[in-house]
Amino acid sequence: MLAYLFKRILYLLPILLGVNLLVFAMFFLVNSPDDMARQALGEKADTPQAVENWKAVHGYDLPLFYNPSRPLGGKFTETIFFRKSLAMFWGNFGTSDATGKPIARELRSRVLPSFALALPIFLGTLAANLFLGMKLASARDSLLDKTGQFLCVSLMSVSTLILIIFGQYLGAQLLRLSPVSGFAYGASMPRFLALPALVGIAAGLGSGTRLYRTFFLEQLSQDYVRTARAKGLPENQVLFRHVLRNTLIPVVTNIPIYLLQLFTGNLLLEKFFAIPGLGGFTMDAIAAQDFAAVRAMVFLGAVLYSLGLLLADVAYALVDPRIHY
Repeated sequence: MLAYLFKRILYLLPILLGVNLLVFAMFFLVNSPDDMARQALGEKADTPQAVENWKAVHGYDLPLFYNPSRPLGGKFTETIFFRKSLAMFWGNFGTSDATGKPIARELRSRVLPSFALALPIFLGTLAANLFLGMKLASARDSLLDKTGQFLCVSLMSVSTLILIIFGQYLGAQLLRLSPVSGFAYGASMPRFLALPALVGIAAGLGSGTRLYRTFFLEQLSQDYVRTARAKGLPENQVLFRHVLRNTLIPVVTNIPIYLLQLFTGNLLLEKFFAIPGLGGFTMDAIAAQDFAAVRAMVFLGAVLYSLGLLLADVAYALVDPRIHY
């Protein structure tokens, strides 16, 4: 296992380097530093000197890959690629183009709100999808199954934005269960996170229930299920002791990827509920044309997704005894 894990980590390095090069090309080859300066300055970019000043302040006045004016040690390090792109590998995300604040400090301050929102959504969605998917699969082709599938498709057709607005109207304005938006640390945190967590769970029920229903249907057609029923085992014992255990193999392998995506992907929830997390930080950076912050979030998302794939491979080996590395 250790040898396999080490090999997979080595595989991740060229993948992340390729992602880093792709992100750099998207931000600096397709869109040049001069274009970035004009977009950031807007009407203030009335003279070439104003553009050059903005580039000098934000560190975009250096050559892209090779700096012939520097000594040997600085020909490759005193470049935009080394300072703005490669430096992200060791956690140097630079400063924000909009506010001038260190991006790494902003990310650290926003990890807790994002995690506090992502964890209940993840656990609630997983539990609800497993339970509903099992019930629909065990009642295949019945009225319950057909009604459940219709509701799942209907829920998948509703935009998350509509669910957010409806949740704020129903839960905050009509029922007064929680504030419309905002965030607070400490004991008041659950009061602010309850409503967005419920909306996030509702947004993931449609597709998740249908997916898990497919997993359960595949297991319910296996010989061991017919054998267990033939022995006279109660249906709940067949479902929760035998079918659920074997269904967890594909479910567990998707958990790390889903959790890490959720950790950085609650863009709309964090923005509309004013939660100071990573998703809201990304939306604010896009709106403010903060190229450095957007670049950092794109690379951070790629790193987390790659780690999720690594954790999924490890989880697959742990839950499936047939796998040997």
